[in-house]
Amino acid sequence: MTCLRLSTVERAQLAMMLEVTAFPKPGNVDRCHDYPETRLEHFLASTIFARPALEEAELGKGRLGEIIKHAVRDTNCHAGGNTHFGAFILLIPLVYGKTIEGAMEAIANTESSDAVAFYKAFAMTAVKMNATDDLDVNDPHTLTLIRERDMNLLDIMQHSAANDMVAREWVTGFPLSRRGADLLKENGPGRDSIVRTFLTLLATEPDTFIAKKHGMDVARETMLAARDVLDGKRTIEDLDEECIRRDINPGSIADITIAAIYLALGEGWSWDS
Repeated sequence: MTCLRLSTVERAQLAMMLEVTAFPKPGNVDRCHDYPETRLEHFLASTIFARPALEEAELGKGRLGEIIKHAVRDTNCHAGGNTHFGAFILLIPLVYGKTIEGAMEAIANTESSDAVAFYKAFAMTAVKMNATDDLDVNDPHTLTLIRERDMNLLDIMQHSAANDMVAREWVTGFPLSRRGADLLKENGPGRDSIVRTFLTLLATEPDTFIAKKHGMDVARETMLAARDVLDGKRTIEDLDEECIRRDINPGSIADITIAAIYLALGEGWSWDS
């Protein structure tokens, strides 16, 4: 049985749900294990609570920064903390613009008010920043700097791109999200395709969420470990257990995988098999 054609909002929600329930994804929450304070249910609840903000984006009439802030606000209502901030950064312009090209146009048209709203959204999360970042989300003077410099949201992402692969997607035209969507279609339908795609992306370049939490050496080590799994030198279950034991979670790759699933769903990839 085939579902009716999905709306862009439903595709975004489905992408968030499919990513978190696929397993095993080394180090990340999935249906087999939780984090001490954030459980699978928190991620699933966020896919539901995000709907109003995604509907705003689908209409294409609001400001990107405000919509991202609304998504964070609406999904911050449970005890599991931030679950999808990076995913919202990727999904909302894609839903807004309908395509990667449309998303890039929407991003280019942002203003300093979008950047201010984004930083207010950032302040609602517990996402780690680099210690050397002069646009510190915890410093009230940051908003003044953004206004004085007339920085739009693309400027913010360009500022962060060197150390944040999610921000880099905005600056470079969503290349990893695009590659992930192509991988999903190459790997075939269903849950195993998501796991394979996640692992392949993890083996591509160091996950910047890991780097912010543990340092770049650990991020590179995890990348190489993912390559070993792909080469058959170790099992994915072994890598998963090691990442959980060491509290290594590739959160940026998870966010990019969500964007990849969203794109692939719009291009005929089937999850239901």
